[in-house]
Amino acid sequence: MIVKTKNYKLDKKVYIKLALTNILLKQGWIAGAAAIAICLGFFWIASIWWFITAFIGLALYILFWWIQFFGVTQLDQGKLLFEKFSYEISSQQILMKINPREGMPMKWDMIKSAKVGKDHYVLVVNKAQLIYWPFKIFNTDNERKFVASVLKTKGLIK
Repeated sequence: MIVKTKNYKLDKKVYIKLALTNILLKQGWIAGAAAIAICLGFFWIASIWWFITAFIGLALYILFWWIQFFGVTQLDQGKLLFEKFSYEISSQQILMKINPREGMPMKWDMIKSAKVGKDHYVLVVNKAQLIYWPFKIFNTDNERKFVASVLKTKGLIK
């Protein structure tokens, strides 16, 4: 079965939110561990500055990643992420089509992980590349269920 979706353009604000959430879920423990290690300096020399420094460091870590993802939305190399695509999804590949004659195939093994939200699927290709499919782009509920079964079969969701 091949699922053909409606055209969809990823909003830049949605991309930044999803990418930042994804990176914090995967690598946020690094910032948390560093903040805790800095706070432990309080036991060496008792001062509130340890906690202030840890908080500032945590804020800078989040700001760093936010700037990275905001930058992707501004660069020419990142423009392809924000084009209007329609998708043809099968159990072998995902075909991302800009128009009926131009498209790019993507094999399922290029997808690192997937998440199912309340009203969307998010496929993670790498830290900066995401594929966002809101449920509204599918024509029927059966197509959405087929995509969910393919994601389960490929081991991308549980």
